[in-house]
Parts: sequence; C-alpha cells; structure tokens
Amino acid sequence: MLLGSTEIMKRAREARKLSTSCRLCPRACRVDRTDGQTGYCGAGPDPAIASALPHFGEEPPISGEGGAGTIFFSHCNLRCVYCQNHQISQGGVGSVVSPVHLSRMILGLQNEGCSNIELVSPSHHLPGLLEALAIAACDGLNLPVVYNTNGYESLETLDLLEGVVDIYLPDLKYAGDKDALRYSGADNYVEIARRAILKMYDQVGNLETDVHGRGIRGMIVRHLVLPNDVAGTLATLLWVRQNLPCTITLSLMAQFSPLHKSLEFPGLKRGLSGDEYENAVDSAWELGFENVFVQDLDSQDQGIPDFQLDKPFNW
Repeated sequence: MLLGSTEIMKRAREARKLSTSCRLCPRACRVDRTDGQTGYCGAGPDPAIASALPHFGEEPPISGEGGAGTIFFSHCNLRCVYCQNHQISQGGVGSVVSPVHLSRMILGLQNEGCSNIELVSPSHHLPGLLEALAIAACDGLNLPVVYNTNGYESLETLDLLEGVVDIYLPDLKYAGDKDALRYSGADNYVEIARRAILKMYDQVGNLETDVHGRGIRGMIVRHLVLPNDVAGTLATLLWVRQNLPCTITLSLMAQFSPLHKSLEFPGLKRGLSGDEYENAVDSAWELGFENVFVQDLDSQDQGIPDFQLDKPFNW
C-alpha cells in the first residue's frame, strides 16, 4: 500500500458515507447499509467472511511460495449461474466480523508467510474492509494488497482504492450485455467492467514482480473461457488489445464446470472442450499479447471449493 493508516481510515469514512444511500457498486441500490438495510448484494454494514487461508491455486505471481493470503467475502453484486463460489456469493455462507477482527485475520495471514493479502469480491464490504486495512497498516501490515473482483465496479469506489490496492485482479466476463444479463444478472456489465478496468490500469499499470517472481504491483486481467463462446472471448481479447498495451498480463481460465444453475441453460450444460480453449489461447498469441497465463483443462475438476468445510480447498 502506498498510503498510510491515517489516509486509509479517511477513505473508510468516505466509503461509509457512500453506504448510507448505497452506491458502492454500479447497482446503486440507495439503501442505508449503516442502518442494517440490505440491497441487491444482501450485505449488511459490517464485513461477512466465509474463509481466510493461504491460497495456492492462483496465478504464480499471486500465489507465490507462501500462497496468497486470501480472504473470501460473502455476498456478491452479480448472480452468475455458474459461480463456483455460489455457497458464499449467493448462499449466504459466512460470518459477520468487526473491522478489528478482520485486521487480525489480515495480520494472521501475513504471519503465516503469505505472499500478499488477496481480497475476493470485497467491494460491497468496503467501509469495514478499509477500516481493517488502516488498523492492520498501523500494526505492521507490509504485504501487497490484491483486489480480486468480478469487474462490476463503480468508478467512485475505485477512486477510494487508489494508493490502497497494489494489484488488481479483475474479471472481464463478457463481450455482450445480453449474455451478461442472462448469466450474471447485469444488463450493463460490459461498459461498466471495461471502464473500471481502464481505471484500474491507470492506477497500477502493468504487472511488476520482485526477484522471486511475486507480484508487487500492477494488474492481471482474467477471462473465463465459456463453452459455446458464451463469453465472447475473441471480442473481449480484441477490446483489450485495442485499449491496453500488448504487455498487459492476461489470465485465460479453463476452469469452467457446469456448477450451480448451469444445467438450466443450454449453452452451459457441458464443460469446456480442448478445441475451444486452444482457440482462445491461439487468439491471444495471434493478437500479439506478450504475457498470458494459461491453464490445463483438468483445472475444470480441480480447485472447486466447499465453503461448508473448515478447509474449502483440497491442497
């Protein structure tokens, strides 16, 4: 983090003001979260946490040797029908904690030797999260902060994160709003996510790593390749190529599996084929991208968490 604890606490107060008539995310539900009202995401005034653990399944610069210090926040502002974390994003699994408690969790992950603090789907809990980061910074937090987001972000919220977030890890899920509405419940996802990613890049730039290959600053744009080209992969890659430098780091994910409500949708009733994924990877190279993380197809059957367990992952 570039900012000190005093400035981060100031940002926390500004985020709390945004939550009194909530516009922390693009849905702008306008409910008073500080009074216990809940909007589309279902989150209350304080953070709800499903799990906090060293995560070894992320991209190599994020996992590092000690694992990403990953904190999974409950609730979400999207309703992805194929979400592998649906137990926490839509099912309500998780426990409400105070900012002080969250700061202790953050420092606990640092003490375990994690490579960073990775915040997964945190935007709707931003006031308490920023307060926790301010307390942790005062108490010795010195790891990079990774912001793992679905990309459906408000520019006003991103302004509060400048100087706090070291590495952005956004999804760019779709190239068409009809698909975004059908499969994730957001009819304006494409414009909002693209605009947000450009702002994130303006804040942190290309991915930078230390001598051990661990990420210290920058951005990795993730794109989950879906069967039957539901995600519009080529169109998404073209947009990235036209709007960001060819040195941007991409992560093309092959881990789709027909989970949650996928079987209710004809285009998502099967896993990703080898040809579909290879075509996506070939397209990225042909467009001139220089830094692309790829996955094995067997990742479809690996890393699917069960947040009902104390240890959600099998590593």
